[in-house]
Amino acid sequence: MEPFTRSWAALRTAVAELPDEDFARPSGCAGWLVRDLVCHLVIDAQDVLITLVTPADTEPTRDAVTYWEVSRTPPTGDDPLDALVVRLAAAYEEPRLLKFHLDDVGSAAGRAAGLADPRLRVGTRDVVLTAGDYLTAYVLEWTLHHLDLIAHLPDAAEPPEEGLALSRELLEKIAGTAFPASFSDRDALLVGTGRRAPTGAETAGLGASAARLPFVLG
Repeated sequence: MEPFTRSWAALRTAVAELPDEDFARPSGCAGWLVRDLVCHLVIDAQDVLITLVTPADTEPTRDAVTYWEVSRTPPTGDDPLDALVVRLAAAYEEPRLLKFHLDDVGSAAGRAAGLADPRLRVGTRDVVLTAGDYLTAYVLEWTLHHLDLIAHLPDAAEPPEEGLALSRELLEKIAGTAFPASFSDRDALLVGTGRRAPTGAETAGLGASAARLPFVLG
């Protein structure tokens, strides 16, 4: 559970330390400002809480890798659910209210994760997986969104190295291919998920794998 705990704590701390003006800046998620992303994190925290108290009686159907649905089409921000997040975020009006809600629900999600038996089978999105696999999958979620949060905030803290390394490992298993050793974990995640285009040198290093990018996770 440690990678989940550290990645989630680092992301919540990064949000807590943001000055108010940064909430109106763009995030790394298409169509979302930082405030919209933070609102999405509140919803994510609620999902964690709901899932951890939704036990399943059947055998797991997914694990930390197969949990993810993969497409080649990057989000545009026009999806109805994405648009709903924007409206919800605007309703908070003041960044301090968003910070408070994320700290409140996010802290509870962190405590629930720490108390969960990793062998417990839980249900979410019509699939079953162990709590350990579910929380491992969320390390990738937290790490990618941490990168989204600081995409245009050069002074903000980076995600933990442990979370970056584990997230790269998960993405490589999801993609069924390894990124070149010349890629940092951060760059592998950004390029691999379509958060930025590869440079010419990176494209050459990727070889045939370049044609398969991006791996858009949902």
